[in-house]
Amino acid sequence: MPSGSVPPGSGLKSVRRSPRLSPQAASEKQKGRGGDLQEVKRRGKMERSREEQQEEELSSRLKTLDLCSRSGTGLVYSEIFTRHQNLWDLSHAESPDRVTSIMSELRRQELLGLCVTVEPREATEEELLLAHRKHYVDAMKATQTMTQAELQSLSDRYDSVYLHPESFQVSAMAVGSVLQLVDRVLTSELRNGFAVIRPPGHHAQADQPNGFCMFNNVAIAARYAQKRHAVSRVLIVDWDVHHGQGIQYLFQEDPSVLYFSVHRYEGGSFWPHLPESDCSFVGSGRAEGRNINLPWNKTGMSDADYITAFQQVLLPVACEFQPQLVLVAAGFDAAAGDPKGQMCVSPQCFHILTHMLMGLAEGRLVLALEGGYDLQATAEAVAACVRALLGGACPPLSPPTAPSDSALQSISQTVSALYPHWASLQVLAGPGAEGRVTRAAANHRSPALASINTSVARTTGLVYDEKMMEHVNLWDRHHPEQPQRIFKIFSRHQQLGLVDRCHRIPARLATEEELALCHSLQHIKQMKATAEMKPRDLHKLGNEFTSIFLSNQSFQCAQLAAGSCFSAVDSILTGQVSNAVAIVRPPGHHAEKDAPCGFCLFNTAALTARYAQKNSHDPQLRVLILDWDVHHGNGTQHMFEDADSVLYISLHRYDKGTFFPFSEDAAPDRVGVAKGAGYNVNVAWSGGRMGDSDYLAAFHHVVMPIATEFNPDLVLVSAGFDAARGDPLGGYNVTPEGYAHLTHMLMSLAGGRILIILEGGYNLTSISDSMAMCTGVLLGDPPPSLVMPLPPPHHYAVAAIGEVIRQHAPYWRSLRIDIPESVRAAVLTPKHRGKRSSQGRKSNKAPLPAAGEETEHSLEQLMQGLASLDIHQTPPLVKGDIKSESGNSQSAERMQPQNVTVAAPQSDQAGAGPEKGEEPSVGAEPVMGAGAGPSEGAEPAAEGACGWSKPQVSLELTCSAEMGGDTLYVVDPLPWCPHLDAVKPLPHSGIDVFQPCGDCGSDAENWICLTCYQVCCGRYVNEHMVTHGAVMEHPMVLSFADLSVWCYLCESYIHHQVLFEAKNAAHLAKFGEEVPPWS
Repeated sequence: MPSGSVPPGSGLKSVRRSPRLSPQAASEKQKGRGGDLQEVKRRGKMERSREEQQEEELSSRLKTLDLCSRSGTGLVYSEIFTRHQNLWDLSHAESPDRVTSIMSELRRQELLGLCVTVEPREATEEELLLAHRKHYVDAMKATQTMTQAELQSLSDRYDSVYLHPESFQVSAMAVGSVLQLVDRVLTSELRNGFAVIRPPGHHAQADQPNGFCMFNNVAIAARYAQKRHAVSRVLIVDWDVHHGQGIQYLFQEDPSVLYFSVHRYEGGSFWPHLPESDCSFVGSGRAEGRNINLPWNKTGMSDADYITAFQQVLLPVACEFQPQLVLVAAGFDAAAGDPKGQMCVSPQCFHILTHMLMGLAEGRLVLALEGGYDLQATAEAVAACVRALLGGACPPLSPPTAPSDSALQSISQTVSALYPHWASLQVLAGPGAEGRVTRAAANHRSPALASINTSVARTTGLVYDEKMMEHVNLWDRHHPEQPQRIFKIFSRHQQLGLVDRCHRIPARLATEEELALCHSLQHIKQMKATAEMKPRDLHKLGNEFTSIFLSNQSFQCAQLAAGSCFSAVDSILTGQVSNAVAIVRPPGHHAEKDAPCGFCLFNTAALTARYAQKNSHDPQLRVLILDWDVHHGNGTQHMFEDADSVLYISLHRYDKGTFFPFSEDAAPDRVGVAKGAGYNVNVAWSGGRMGDSDYLAAFHHVVMPIATEFNPDLVLVSAGFDAARGDPLGGYNVTPEGYAHLTHMLMSLAGGRILIILEGGYNLTSISDSMAMCTGVLLGDPPPSLVMPLPPPHHYAVAAIGEVIRQHAPYWRSLRIDIPESVRAAVLTPKHRGKRSSQGRKSNKAPLPAAGEETEHSLEQLMQGLASLDIHQTPPLVKGDIKSESGNSQSAERMQPQNVTVAAPQSDQAGAGPEKGEEPSVGAEPVMGAGAGPSEGAEPAAEGACGWSKPQVSLELTCSAEMGGDTLYVVDPLPWCPHLDAVKPLPHSGIDVFQPCGDCGSDAENWICLTCYQVCCGRYVNEHMVTHGAVMEHPMVLSFADLSVWCYLCESYIHHQVLFEAKNAAHLAKFGEEVPPWS
C-alpha cells in the first residue's frame, strides 16, 4: 500500500481521534492482551533496562548540583576594613561603621554562623595590574608614608576621594577578599559568597581613584577569573545607585564581559554627571551591546521598578550571554532611607534580585559591597542578600507591585538602545497605549507574613502513592498515560537522593464535598459509579467523552491525586514545608466542571486553588496557576475565567486551534471575562518546535512580569512535561535544564510557596529527568547551564509572545515596554530556527531542485520546499482523503489532509526516493505532519506504534511525473531521542533489505533491529518485531519499506545523524547508491 509504512508496533483502528487518546475498541489482535497493573509493570522493564545508562549520566550530573557537594555560602570580612577612614572629616559618609553595622546585623539575624568564613588576603601587585596601570599602583602605594597634609592635598586632586596611610593596604585587602571568593566559587568549594569590604571600587579607573574608590574590586575579579580560571564569559551586575563608570571604561571594548548598571541619572544631573552613563552607550567594536546602562530619571524608584528592569532587560540578555560567573557590585544606596540615593528599594527586593542572579552561571555568584550610606538600611539589605545566598525563600513584596511610568520609559529606552544586539530583546514590539485598565490597589496587597517562612532552613515536601498506578486502560496497554509514569518519576527521585532530602507528605483521598468545590454533583456521582461498573460499561462510558479511559479504580485514583495535592498545600500554607511536589495521576487540567476530558477526571490544580482559598479562610487568597503542559488547560481556564483572585497563565501548543483540545478558547485573545478580564493569559504557540529559548522568552517578557504584578499568595504549577524533548505527543524540545530555570524563576513569587503538580508528559525518561530537575531546584540546587549557544527565540514564538503582550498590556503595566517603530524597522530580520514562512506569506526560499540535480536531500531541504504551503485550511474531501467516522458525540474537530504538488528529489537522505524507472518506495523520510495516511483502497489511517492516535494534522504530497504521480505521506520525526545509544555499529556484512523475517520467513513488511540487526516482520504480518523489541529490550528499528526509523519507547519516528550509517547502508542495498553525506 503506497501510504507510508506503518510502524511495527502500530495498532490499526477504524477511527482517528484526538492526539490525546480517545479509547476505542482495539483490533482483534489486541483483545485478550490484558491491561491490569501487573501487565503494565511488566512493560516497564523494557524502559528501565534501556535507560540505565541515561539514569547514571543524569544522576552524576544532578548530584553535582546538590547543596551538599558545595559547602555553602562564603563570607569574607576583617577588622582591617575599619582602618580606612577620613582623617579630616570624621563624619564622612563612607565610614568604618558601614561594615561593622553590617556584621552586627548578620549576627542579630543569626546568619553569620550559617556562612563559611573566608579569610581575606592582600591582592598582589600583579593582580592589581589586571585593571590598573603600574604608575597608578605605585602612586597609591606611596601614600603609606605620606603625612595627613600630603594625603589631603593628593585627595583633593580627584573627585570625591580621601586617602589614609593604611588605604593602600586596606584596598589591596578588599581586592584580595573578592579574589578569595572567586577562587572558592569557581573550584566548587563554595556555592557563592559575599565580601563585606571597603573601600568600594566600581568608580576606580585604570589610572586614578574616583568616588570613594581606590582599586576596582569587581573589575579585577573579572579579569582574575578569566586569567586564573579560564572563564570566558563574566557578567557584572551593578545595582549601586551611582553609575560604575570605572567598570564601564575598563570593559566597554571587551565582548567577554557583560556589564549591566541600573542607576540614578536624571539626565546627567546626578553624580557622576557623565553623558556616558546614559543608555545610548552600549559598548564599542566587538563589544557593542555588552555595556548596558539603565538610567533612572526620577527619585523614589520602587521594588517593582527594579524587578521589572531585571525581568525585561537583564535576565533575557544574561540568558542569551550565558555567563560562567556573575559578579555583583553590590551598593545599597538605592535602599529606602539612604540619604544619597533617595530611592525606595526594600531588603525584600534585594533578596529577590539576588535570587534571580542565582539562576545564572549554575549559581556561581559573588557579591562585593560597594556603596550604601544609611547604616541600618544597608545592613538589612546585605542581610537579605546573604539570606538569599544561603537558600532562604524569597519574601513577599509590598505594594506597589506595578512599575512606574518613569521606570517603563527608562526601560523602554534601554531596550531600544540594545535592540539590534540581542535577539532575546527583539521579542518586544511595543504595545499601544489604548484601552488601558486601572485596577484598585486592593488587589495587590501583600501576603500575610505569619505563614511565610523566609528562614534559611527551607524544606521541600513530596507526596506520592503508588496506589495511583491502579488507574489503567483495560483496552490499550500502550496508552501514553500509563501507570509507570509516576513510578518512573518517583524512582528517579530516589536514585538521585531527592526523596531523602524531601519531607514526605502523606497522601489522602479527597472527599466528595471537596471535589464539589469545582465539579458538579452529577459529575462526581457518575465518576463514583465507575467503581462498580463492568468493563463493557466502563468502555462505553469512556467513549462518551473526549480522550478518556476508565477502570474500577479510576475514581479512587483521581480522589487520591486531588487529596494528595490538598495535603501538600496544607503543609505549605501552615509553614511545615516551604514548597512541594506532587507526583500524581491521573492528570487534571482538562477536566471540566461537569465532564472528564483529555485523560483527566477531576481538575486537580483548580481544586487545589479553591481548597487553599477555603482553608486559608481567605476567599480572595491570590493564586497563580501556571500551566506549562503542552496542551491548553481548558478546564482550568473555564473554572476561573471570571475570577480575579486566580491568575491562570498557560503556555501551550495551539497551532491555530488544530492541536488538542482544538478550541479557540486557547487563543491569546481569551483574556477572561467580567472582573476576571486580564487574569487569563494564553501564550499560544502556533508553528515551530518550541524549546528552552522560547519558553524562557515567554517567562521573561510575559509570565514573570504579570505574575509579579499580580503578587500571588500561592503558586500552583500544572506541570505537564509533554513539551519536553522526546515527548511523543508534544513534539517540542524543552530540556530538563529548561524546566529547572522556569522553576527557579517562579520561586521568587508568593514567598516561595509553590506546589508543582504533575500533569501530562509521556516519554518516561523526559518526564523523570525534568521533574527531578524541578525538585532539585525547589530544594535549593542552582539550575544547570542551558545548551550553548542558546538559539534565538523562534519567529513563531516571537509572534505569539507579541500577541499576548498586545492583548494584556491594557491590564498589566509591566508589559508596557514601548519600542519605536523606527528601531524595530532598522533591525534586520534575524535568522530563525524554523524554515517555514508564516501562513499566507510568500516564501522566499528556493524550491526543491528537480530530480537529478546535485543537492543534499535532507530534512531541512524538504522543509524549505514546503515553506509556503498552507496546511491549516480544510479543503473538501478529495480522492485519497481520510474518511473520518464519528466515534462519539463529543469528539474533537478534526482536520482533513490537503493535496499539494511539489517537485520531489530523486532520493533523500533516508533513502525514501526511488531511482528513475523504479517502483516508488513507500514514502519520503518522515518530516512533518501526522502519521502516515492511506491511499485509495487502503485500510483506514494507522495510529501510532503503540495504538494511540497521532496528531491529526497530515499532509499529502503528490509527486512529480518522474516519481509516478503517486501520493506520499509525510510525518514529523523527532530530531533526537534518549534511546539513540541503543544503535550499535553495522555488522561487517552490512544490511540486506531483501532478507526475510527470521521467525516466519515473510518478506511482506520487514524491519531490522538497530541493536542486534535481526530482521523481523511488522505488526500487520505476524508482529515478530514487536515481540523482539519487548523481549530483547531493543527499541530502535528501521523499516525496509521506506528506511524510516521508529523508537518504541518514544513512540515516534526519529531523524538523527546517529542513524545515518544504517540508513545509508540500507539505501545502498535497496537502490545501489549511497545518499549524500549528512549535513
